[in-house]
Amino acid sequence: MQNFLAGYQLSDPTWLYLSFLLILAVYFKFSRIWLLRNLDLLLLLAISPGVLIVRSLDENVVERGYMWQFMVSGLLLVRILMDGLWVRRPRLEQNMNAAGMSFLCAATVVFLTVKLLTDPIQQARVVSIAAGGEKVADTSAADVVSQSPGLGVVSDQAVPTVPLDPQAVGPTTELVSHAVGGISKVVTAGNPQDTQEPQRILLYTVRIIAILSHLAVIVGLTLVGRQTFGDPDLGFAMSALYMILPCTAFELGAVNQVLPAALVVWAVYFYRYPIASGSLLGLASGIVFFPVFLLPLWGAFYGKRGGGRFVFAVMLTTILIVQAVAFLTQSAPEAVKNALGYFQWNSLEWQATSPKSGFWTQERVVYRIPVVVSYLLMLVALTIWPRRKSLAQLIPHSAAIVVGSQFWYPPHGGIYVVSYLPLVLMVMFRPMISNHFAPEIPPIALFRRFRRTAALKSPDLVEASRV
Repeated sequence: MQNFLAGYQLSDPTWLYLSFLLILAVYFKFSRIWLLRNLDLLLLLAISPGVLIVRSLDENVVERGYMWQFMVSGLLLVRILMDGLWVRRPRLEQNMNAAGMSFLCAATVVFLTVKLLTDPIQQARVVSIAAGGEKVADTSAADVVSQSPGLGVVSDQAVPTVPLDPQAVGPTTELVSHAVGGISKVVTAGNPQDTQEPQRILLYTVRIIAILSHLAVIVGLTLVGRQTFGDPDLGFAMSALYMILPCTAFELGAVNQVLPAALVVWAVYFYRYPIASGSLLGLASGIVFFPVFLLPLWGAFYGKRGGGRFVFAVMLTTILIVQAVAFLTQSAPEAVKNALGYFQWNSLEWQATSPKSGFWTQERVVYRIPVVVSYLLMLVALTIWPRRKSLAQLIPHSAAIVVGSQFWYPPHGGIYVVSYLPLVLMVMFRPMISNHFAPEIPPIALFRRFRRTAALKSPDLVEASRV
């Protein structure tokens, strides 16, 4: 960042304090303290300190950070589950007009984009997409790490972050990194004899995917506010708050969190089109595991006919992803293995984690069993009740499912905040939209023609069709 702003230095704690003051000045309603909006704002602000504490190098401090995140996430989950109790949702203006909100959102996007392009990248972020990037750049994350001093890669011990398993990279991430790698080649085109050029391509791939993912979230939130909620100001308010929150700045390069969150936001925007939303959630499920738990809820939301098209879109997307990975790897068995093996199944084992890698230490691991059972019961309840759901239930139920997955996931559970942050913002800002139901899906033309022909041949069917 100092290459653009001379003498600029801003640590993560300083950004935490300054953003707190800015968010309170813009969004907090001082004239009416006891508002639901103010409560939601305080809950969102309470998330970021835990994320910052977990990034500490002190093991005792990290353990307190996970405990803090566990407590705040529990309060946030209770608030989301009780969202349907607040029937009256009056329109609340922000403390800044629409022009100011637009400028704040644009300025924050530019600021964080420059930060992402200039600041060093953690090793874990490079490893998370190296599987696809190495097919383009002819390199691997290990090569980048070995040349860290000259390439702007920071060790995870120097700047703590959430470590990722290289084998846990989803097939969608591999395809996206392969596609963006072509853009990175154009950006880094220079001296063909530069021995570090393949590594630079991989680093640019990380940065470009992260920038595009954040832009997708911002544009998606803006369109949801404008088109779905019917208020452009709400869209700018959600987008600006998403970028200003410290937890977003702390995890700017977390591609495996931001990209699926962006796909879920666009699935909400296309909620009237089950094929489009099914394709988007299918892509998101190929990155991380949590969108898989959203599939039953969304299938129930669309009903019988719409749910069938939704499931068809998810299955078709999955097949296309596996085929594309097989084409890239030139090995169908490896493609199937990547598609099915990106989820860390060993994380489901009833084993304790160290205080620095999660909440479920040796003393608490036994209590994880009722947490998992409670989560499954909540998943079933939110899927089947109410029978006919509106968008007012779909958004908070989706947010509750994603937030709830943080409790039982042992490795670093509770700090994957960016994964559910856009959904929580939509819950926080949504107006009264109880009449936004899934569209009525007519039967396929082939079945309509068959039914009409059968009715003409049978008088009983004609009478039945009239009834």
